[in-house]
Amino acid sequence: MSDKKLWAGRFSEPTDAFVEAFTASVEFDQRLAPQDIQGSIAHATMLVRQGILSEDEREAIVKGLNLILDRIESGRFEWSIGLEDVHMNVEAALTAEIGEAGKKLHTGRSRNDQVATDVRLWLRQEIEQIQRELQRLQLALLDIAEREAETILPGFTHLQTAQPITFGHHMMAWFEMLERDASRLEDCHRRMNRLPLGAAALAGTTFPIDREFTAELLGFDGPCRNSLDAVSDRDFAIEFTADASILMMHLSRMSEELTIWSSAQFAFITLSDSFCTGSSIMPQKKNPDVPELIRGKSGRIFGHLMALLTLMKSQPLAYNKDNQEDKEPLFDTVDNLRGSLKVFADMIPAISCNPERMRAAALQGFATATDLADYLVRKGMPFRDAHEVVGKSVAFCVAEQCDLAELTLEQLRAFSDIIEEDVFDYLTLEGSAAARDHIGGTAPAQVRRAIAGARERLRKGA
Repeated sequence: MSDKKLWAGRFSEPTDAFVEAFTASVEFDQRLAPQDIQGSIAHATMLVRQGILSEDEREAIVKGLNLILDRIESGRFEWSIGLEDVHMNVEAALTAEIGEAGKKLHTGRSRNDQVATDVRLWLRQEIEQIQRELQRLQLALLDIAEREAETILPGFTHLQTAQPITFGHHMMAWFEMLERDASRLEDCHRRMNRLPLGAAALAGTTFPIDREFTAELLGFDGPCRNSLDAVSDRDFAIEFTADASILMMHLSRMSEELTIWSSAQFAFITLSDSFCTGSSIMPQKKNPDVPELIRGKSGRIFGHLMALLTLMKSQPLAYNKDNQEDKEPLFDTVDNLRGSLKVFADMIPAISCNPERMRAAALQGFATATDLADYLVRKGMPFRDAHEVVGKSVAFCVAEQCDLAELTLEQLRAFSDIIEEDVFDYLTLEGSAAARDHIGGTAPAQVRRAIAGARERLRKGA
């Protein structure tokens, strides 16, 4: 296969060797080869339908492209930096394979609309794979939420014990975050599913192409409506990376809680050994490396979002060479997001809970103080007065080193004589959780309803 530039006709001097290597993208954009060939076959099919190519030429092109794809997938294809990118490498190989018909394939298109199409085809496929991993994680969360629907867990604000909740309720909070992430990815998929091919370099082409037909062949909802916009914007990649950043932020928050909960100081959960590592010097250590690494990868993906925004912010219309820099951040975002989701979905089902430690922790921070205040309000006391009464009772418990539920009725009545025997129905951890029996509440019955609703939504969306 010749390394001669397919655009070299206008030039009288060869490209500087360092510039040639510096400007080449084939080392990373070769992963777009299947999509490049897919788009080329659709383009050739459209050209035949429009009378621009013959059926024999199309047959030769398709056969040649499939041979090249087979070589690429089997590792037998020789990539050339001298041919700059995936498009020129494939086209040069095709021409070497089938002759003149290979030179006709580029009729009515440019590398500008070709690469924009390839990236959209690739990203569309990757989003669909990410969505599958995300749903697998969501189902794992539903399973553990169902299993632990009644397991008491201290709920925190400011990382201080606030109110008792259930572990199942907490898992459903994670589920809700991921459900919004799934919705964002679906929106991104829908918006990007427009075909750039046919926009050519920037203004369209003089050939009588049928862009609607090409869009149909490639599974797009239709062609991009403006040729300048089609080749020059990468907002679909930015939108995906923004969505990926939000999703990774959620995974990072989950990872932070898993790291805290699995520590000896909390010991709320145990992570499977399969997702932890040891220390090279401290034999007792079991480090939560998977959640820690995912927490770290979130910053990496945030950086890719800033890189893509900065890449596009000063570009005039239409295509500029700057856009060669869109692929590596996008590829790395996809790879790390998909990997993070996969390992998370594998890790969650293997978590084991320690209900005794969770319950003991919930008893340490006066988690039912708000329940006592609500009890007094229901008895007719203004909330601000109830707040003060409970504050004094908590101060007493701090001095006595006991919990509110451990006080006698006589001790409680010392703070307010409207307190009666039924107060103990509200001061237990289980009573507190069960009392929040409304949509979105932590009552086990509501958690189970939320799980059933979530399963139904996933089923309908599948």
